[in-house]
Amino acid sequence: MHSAGAASPLRAPGLAVLLSLLCVTLGASLAKGLFTSVGPIGATTLRLCLAAPVLLIVLRSWRVKPDAAAWRAAIAYGVAMAAMNVLFYLAIGRIPLGIAIALEFTGPLTVAVLHSRHRRDLLWVACAIVGLALLIPWPTAGHTVALSGAAFALGAGVLWGAYILLGKRVGAALGTQGAAFGLLVAAIAVLPVGLMLEPRLHPANWSTLPLAPLLSTALAVAVLSSALPYTLEMYALRHIPARTFGILMSGEPAMGALMGLMLLDERLAITQWLGIAAVIAASLGTTLDQEFEPPR
Repeated sequence: MHSAGAASPLRAPGLAVLLSLLCVTLGASLAKGLFTSVGPIGATTLRLCLAAPVLLIVLRSWRVKPDAAAWRAAIAYGVAMAAMNVLFYLAIGRIPLGIAIALEFTGPLTVAVLHSRHRRDLLWVACAIVGLALLIPWPTAGHTVALSGAAFALGAGVLWGAYILLGKRVGAALGTQGAAFGLLVAAIAVLPVGLMLEPRLHPANWSTLPLAPLLSTALAVAVLSSALPYTLEMYALRHIPARTFGILMSGEPAMGALMGLMLLDERLAITQWLGIAAVIAASLGTTLDQEFEPPR
């Protein structure tokens, strides 16, 4: 029997992961509030351009001098990160948050299954397919999501899969600094796109925006969606096995659905909740079958 003092350190990493999920889904919920002012692409641009300096300062990245190979890895990782975030925000601008996260989870699931040698993973593939069938709109469904939103979420999932593979490369080259340099590249990559596709971001139009509340909300989104969860997850990964981490992370679609319900009044049909549950089950199954660590 463990004493309370001994049990507390064991609970802390798990609580850190759960707090990270809360931060990510809360940040996404707040981001949807920015869409009326600057749209999904503008919100992505603000988030990445504010998150990058925060993480660079927190990790004191100016002390690191990446070589050419490390920069190549960081550039590929950062471009994937930028595109993934743009597509995800375009998705949640059209469909409920929980559904978007569940659809996006197909990316890490695909990477996990492709790296597995277990035949039983076909069961989890089937489970994920059932989840997708319940989440993607069908002509006869009473409660449907926008098909374009589902397509954006699935596209974000493909990029999340690439992000995982590229993240391993940049992590091997730069360690924990990889996320900071990747975020810097993502901010540089998305800035011209945001200025070109979202005219409201151009300095000439700032007088038409509620600039102070807009920037404060965007900074909160940057911290909640990037800097804080990254720090919490790095802490957790140092204290718990990757498998345990993956199990806890599998709850993100459910957390997103609950946050969408509570903060955005996004009500889902029973079939959509079942679809989210199927995707979570597939994620749990692949996590339990192998050492799968889904980078953020």
